[in-house]
Amino acid sequence: MSIALLFLLALGFGLAGWLAARAKAWSFRKAGTARLAALPSYHGWYLALWVAVPMVLFIALWGTIAPGLIAQSVLADPAAAQLPAFGFERQSLLSEAHAVANGSARAVFNPAAAPLVEPYRAAIVRYETIGLVVAVMIAFAAGSFAWLRLKPGFPARTRVERAVMALLILASLAAILTTLGIFVSLVFETVRFFGMVGPLDFLFGTFWGPDPMSDAAAPDASRYGAIPLFWGTLYIGAVIAMIVAIPLGLMSAIYLTQYAPARLRTWIKPALEILAGVPTVVYGYFAALTVAPAIRDLAVSLGASNASSESALAAGLVMGVMIIPFVSSMADDSIAAVPAAMRDGSLALGATRSETIRRVLVPAALPGIVAGVMLAVSRAIGETMIVVMAASTAASLTANPLEAMTTVTVQIVAMLTGEGSFDHPATLSAFALGFVLFLVTLALNFVALRVVKRFREAYE
Repeated sequence: MSIALLFLLALGFGLAGWLAARAKAWSFRKAGTARLAALPSYHGWYLALWVAVPMVLFIALWGTIAPGLIAQSVLADPAAAQLPAFGFERQSLLSEAHAVANGSARAVFNPAAAPLVEPYRAAIVRYETIGLVVAVMIAFAAGSFAWLRLKPGFPARTRVERAVMALLILASLAAILTTLGIFVSLVFETVRFFGMVGPLDFLFGTFWGPDPMSDAAAPDASRYGAIPLFWGTLYIGAVIAMIVAIPLGLMSAIYLTQYAPARLRTWIKPALEILAGVPTVVYGYFAALTVAPAIRDLAVSLGASNASSESALAAGLVMGVMIIPFVSSMADDSIAAVPAAMRDGSLALGATRSETIRRVLVPAALPGIVAGVMLAVSRAIGETMIVVMAASTAASLTANPLEAMTTVTVQIVAMLTGEGSFDHPATLSAFALGFVLFLVTLALNFVALRVVKRFREAYE
């Protein structure tokens, strides 16, 4: 039985418990022995939670433990005696046999894997049966405990609300725990990298050219200077893209909220937000096949001698168009949320509409506008596909937007998808780059919160 069916079984048991407990609570009410401390539905939810939650937790735990137990059972079988001791071939044979045993493949490609199919199938059936039996036993044990506690005076509502509160707390902690996990993993690998390459060489070096095939024991620290990557990331994502996105996004928001008729707004605003749903690979194709050649031809016609079909300008322009909805949507909502009394008061005092927008509405909506800009900057800094397709993967430290550049995210992908070992400094450098990028985006968020708080206090 698959994990998905076990989860459905847990939900079914929970539904049965809900119906049984609700019926028992109704029997208390019909007997008229005492006033119920909670509605019958809360008694049902109390028993349903006690039945389903422990069962689901066990199923999730068993789903992580069972594959290892199955593999150990197969390796202990005499049919596995002929397997190679270690290496890729051994893992390949086991994977083929497992695929046939669980039904995801019809036959093995390597005949040496055929004797392992039946041991795998027997182990899968055995441990699935064990997991099912134990899950049902846990459900019955927990359900029996909850069933015996159901009485007319039992505060089922309080217990259910506490359980829901605990679930909400866990949900709120999910993002924090995920961020903490990412941070810890990045720190661990970054420390390993800095044990091979000095932090000063990495943070202040001006040449980036790691060699995954070089000697990992004696890396050349001069090849791990990340300044060109940081510069390319900021130049493309925080300079060129923002020059495009901020004016266009802010002006479109002002037009939609202050000048556009309501009928026109209902069409333009959704059309503008469609840009946020376009896959980045589509933007990459557009940048590589249309924008970049047009920029190169224009630069050549103007007399530029080093114009290339891969340029930071092409990537930045298309990236700026991509993040216009982030700026526009936040600015639109912020300007629309400004109290009408402030706008009407400004107009009543003799200010023109443009003066009201410039001196009243935009300053009052500035917290939301800044939040949208910071969100757009974070989105642009983390973009990869457009840069790969339009700006190349060459690390270049230059201010010429017509030359090829690369960013931190592009190099992270290049280092982690290469053929180098995970113990090599070239691969570990991706974690160091990710750690720096994580700190930069975190700092941007702190700055945005600080700015938003300051201007919110000024205009509240």
